[in-house]
Amino acid sequence: MAGEVKTRRYDSSGRQQAAARTRVSIIATATELFLEHGYSAATIPMIARAASVSVPTVYKMFGSKAQLAKAAFDVAIAGDHDDVPMRERGVIQAIRAEHDPRRKLERYGRFLAETLPRHVPVQLVVRDAAATDTDAALLWNQLCGERLRAMSWFAGELRDGGLLRKGVTLAEARDVLWTHNAPELFELLVIQRGWSARRYGTWVTQQLIAALLPE
Repeated sequence: MAGEVKTRRYDSSGRQQAAARTRVSIIATATELFLEHGYSAATIPMIARAASVSVPTVYKMFGSKAQLAKAAFDVAIAGDHDDVPMRERGVIQAIRAEHDPRRKLERYGRFLAETLPRHVPVQLVVRDAAATDTDAALLWNQLCGERLRAMSWFAGELRDGGLLRKGVTLAEARDVLWTHNAPELFELLVIQRGWSARRYGTWVTQQLIAALLPE
């Protein structure tokens, strides 16, 4: 029709992909600088400059340095940038689906051996800053709380499956699990004593079997 104006549907996919790439770059850069310089010394301007973005862009995407550090941790533990909760990931589903208690804990030990080397260094950076930085302290408490909730859930799975040794309470199972995936324990044996991650995961498995399962 003469005079008809044709409109083009706005396609935001290109902009979304660019934003996703920027986010990935900022998180990777921040992780590197946190580990190299520490949480406090790795400032947002330093991170923005190294990632070739503006300071407002970093704040727009993450809100604060603490939340950027949280994003760095989330990517480190997951191993990717997919927006999928850990509980819904295939490796966790495989642990849940295993009915044999020893094999379940062996799977869990292998999971720790794979993931702890990635995310423990990030946690330790936050922990070390928590003594003098309020935001880092709040983030450290958040990370510890998330880990405790995850171990409460895991302990409940073991109890509900009838896998715990008689006399082991839900609270005890939770605390044993929480202790054996603590970043401080990994720091002692792997970072300070030089154990391999594989040896550490095997040792954790053995300790959990001895502490939680029927003889």
